[in-house]
Amino acid sequence: MMKAAVIQFPGSNCDRDMAVAIRDVTGADTSMVWHRDSQLPTGLDLIAIPGGFSYGDYLRSGAMAARSPVMQAVVEAAGRGVPVLGVCNGFQILTEAGLLPGALMRNAGIRFVCRAVKLKVENSQSIFTSQYDADEEITIPVAHHDGNYFADDATLDQIEGDGRIAFRYAENVNGSARNIAGILNDAGNVLGMMPHPERMIEAVQGGSDGRRLFEGLIRELA
Repeated sequence: MMKAAVIQFPGSNCDRDMAVAIRDVTGADTSMVWHRDSQLPTGLDLIAIPGGFSYGDYLRSGAMAARSPVMQAVVEAAGRGVPVLGVCNGFQILTEAGLLPGALMRNAGIRFVCRAVKLKVENSQSIFTSQYDADEEITIPVAHHDGNYFADDATLDQIEGDGRIAFRYAENVNGSARNIAGILNDAGNVLGMMPHPERMIEAVQGGSDGRRLFEGLIRELA
C-alpha cells in the first residue's frame, strides 16, 4: 500500500483536504506530521505540504515554516527522490526551503484571488502530470494573496528550457512571471503549484481535473 505524509504547520487550513484527497484517490495510508517533529514516517511514497497561512504569513509567506524542524527531514527525503507536492502555502514553503527556485510575492493588484481558473498543462511527462495531455486546458481552484511567482530572467529561461514548468495560467490571475502556476525541481520529484488540485477531485466539487494528479502518482509509483 502507498504511504503518504501531510505536513501540518500552525495556520495550515488545507491539511485535512489534502489528506482526504490522497486517501480517497490513492487509498494511501496517510499520516499527519506536526511541524515540530524532526523525523518522518519510514517508507513514504509521497510527502504533501498543504495550503493555508503558516505562522499567519508573518515575516514572509512560508519563511518561518521553511525553518521548522520537520523541513530538514523533508529536504533530505526529497534529495533521496521521495516525491514532494507543495500546494499554495506549500509552494511558498518549498521555495523558502530552497527545494524550488524563485519566490512567491504579493499578487498584482494586491488582492486575494479565490476562484476556479483555467490552467494549461506544460509538462505531461512528470510523475505528477502523467495523466494529463501536453497543452491540455484544465480547471483548478486558486485561493491566495501571495501567488505572484517571481524569478530572475536567467532562472526563468533555465526552468523553461528544462521543461520544468508544469502548469501555466491561461489567464494570469496574480501577475506571475510567464504565467507560471506550478514548477518542478531539476530531478522532477518536487512539484510546487499555487492552484489546489485537492479541491477538484469529484463532481460535487465542481469538477475532477485535480483527481488525475493523484491518479498519476499511483501509476508512476506502482
